[in-house]
Amino acid sequence: MPSCDAIIIGGGTNGLACAARLAASGRRVTVLEAAPAMGGGASTVEFAPGYRVSGLAHLVLNLDPRVVQGMDLARHGLGYATTNLATTALSATGDHLRLDGPFGAHAPGLSEADRAAWAALRSRLLAFARVLAPFNAMAPPRIARRAGNDTLRLAKLGLGVRALGKEEFREFLRMILINVADVLEDDLTDDRLRGALAFDATLGAWLGPRSPNSLILLLNRLAGAQGALAVPQGGMGAVAGAMTRAATAAGVALRCGAKVARVLVTGDAASGVMLDTGEELHAPLVISAINPRVTFQRLVGPQHLDAGFFTRTGHIRSRGGAAKLHLALKGLPDFRGADPTTRLVIAPSVGVVENAFNAVKYAEVPDAPVMEVILPSAHGTGMAPDGCHSLSAIVQFAPHAPENPDAARAQMLEAALRQLEAHAPGLRGLILHAELLMPYDIAAKFGMEGGNWHHGELAVEQMLFLRPLPEAAQYATPLPGLWLAGAGSHPGGGISGAAGWNAADRIIKVLK
Repeated sequence: MPSCDAIIIGGGTNGLACAARLAASGRRVTVLEAAPAMGGGASTVEFAPGYRVSGLAHLVLNLDPRVVQGMDLARHGLGYATTNLATTALSATGDHLRLDGPFGAHAPGLSEADRAAWAALRSRLLAFARVLAPFNAMAPPRIARRAGNDTLRLAKLGLGVRALGKEEFREFLRMILINVADVLEDDLTDDRLRGALAFDATLGAWLGPRSPNSLILLLNRLAGAQGALAVPQGGMGAVAGAMTRAATAAGVALRCGAKVARVLVTGDAASGVMLDTGEELHAPLVISAINPRVTFQRLVGPQHLDAGFFTRTGHIRSRGGAAKLHLALKGLPDFRGADPTTRLVIAPSVGVVENAFNAVKYAEVPDAPVMEVILPSAHGTGMAPDGCHSLSAIVQFAPHAPENPDAARAQMLEAALRQLEAHAPGLRGLILHAELLMPYDIAAKFGMEGGNWHHGELAVEQMLFLRPLPEAAQYATPLPGLWLAGAGSHPGGGISGAAGWNAADRIIKVLK
C-alpha cells in the first residue's frame, strides 16, 4: 500500500520547493534527506568553536520569486543582513574598483570612457538576460513531436526576443555562444572590471573565460535577479530553515538521516524506495532531487532502463572546479582599505582567471587562484566571537580528481592564503583555524557528484532541452513514475528552487 502520494529524494532547496508546491496541490508528500538536516548546499556550519559560515553557497543571487512567495519565506523567518551587496574588485596595490548596485550599476572608479562603455555593455547584457529569464521558470521545450511543449508560452518568449529590435536581435544571435573574454576585451579596457566579470561568468563552471560559450553562463547568472546579491541573516542556513518550516506548515513529512539505497520498481514503473536500512516506502510518484547520474546509475540501475539511455546517463559531465575556504580570524583583515562589508573579488584580469583554469585541465593546482570572499561576521553578530571574524571564500579553479588528494588540498590552501596575504597583508597572522573543502570533499560531504555545485556542468550541451539528457529534459524520465527535480535538471544550480518548482508544476499539469 502507498505510504504517501509522492516521495522526494533529497531535501535541498529544490526538493523542499518541489515538496511544498506538490503539497499545495493536495498531495501527501514525504521528503527523504540523507544528511542530518535539510538544506543541502544551503547550510550554516560552525567550523571552529564560535565561528560560523555558510557551508557551501554563501550569497543569495537567484532565489526564485515563485518559491519566495509561494512558500511565504519571509513569514517563516527569512531575512537579509544585506541586500544589493556591492562588489569590490581588489587590487594588490590598493587601487580597488567598487561596483555598487545590481550588477555594478555604479562604478565611479572607472575612466570616463570605460564608464560609458560599461553602461552600454551592462544594459545590453541585462536586456539579453531578461529575454532568457522566462525560460528558467518553465519546463524546457523539447525538439520532438507531441513533446507537450507550451506552444503559446514559447510564442510569447519568441516575441520577447524579437522585441529587442533588429540590431539588438542580431547582436543577441552573434554573442549568445561566444566566449566572455572576447566581449570584455572588445568593449572594456579596465583589467579590474574585466577580471571581475570573467570571474562571475565562470563561477562554479568547468571552463575559463576564453572557453567557447562562456558568455551564456554570465547571462544565465543575470537571468535570476539581474545581478542583485544578498547576504541572509544568519547565513545560508536561514534559507534552508525558512523553506523547511514552510514545507512542514504545508503538511510535508520530512525525514533526515534517511538515505535511499534504490528506487523500487513494480512492473515497469517506479513504486517507491528502499532505504539503506532496508526499510521500504511506497508511492506512485518518486521524485529525485539529487544528481541525475547518481539517480539512474546507482538508484535505478541498468535492468530498468534502455541500454543506450543508461549508458548516456553515465556520460553526464559533473566536474567541480571550485573549492570552499573557511578561516577563523582573531581580528578584522585589512584588504588595503577595501570595505569589508562588500563582496571581495580577487581576479585581477581575464588572463589571471584563464590561467587559473588552465592548471586544472591537467589536474594541477593553480599558482594564483581567483576567488570570491565575504566576511560573514561583518554583516551581523553571531558569526564569530566578539572582536573576531569569520572569512568565507569560493576559490577556483581547483582540480576535482588530482593524483594525490591530500597533497593537492595542502597546495591549494597555500596558494589561496598566498593570494589573500597579497591583498590583505598580515592576514596569515590572524588565522586561528583554516578549513578547505576541495571538489572531492564537497562531493563526499554534500553528495554533489564530482564536486559540481550544479549536479552536472552548466554548458551549452547540458542546458535547456539537453539537461540532463533530452529524454528526461521535462523532468519526467523514461521510467514511468520517476521524475527529476534537482539542480541537474533545467535550469541548473544555485540556491534557487527553480528546478524543483518547475518539476512540481509539470507533474501537476501532466498528472491531473
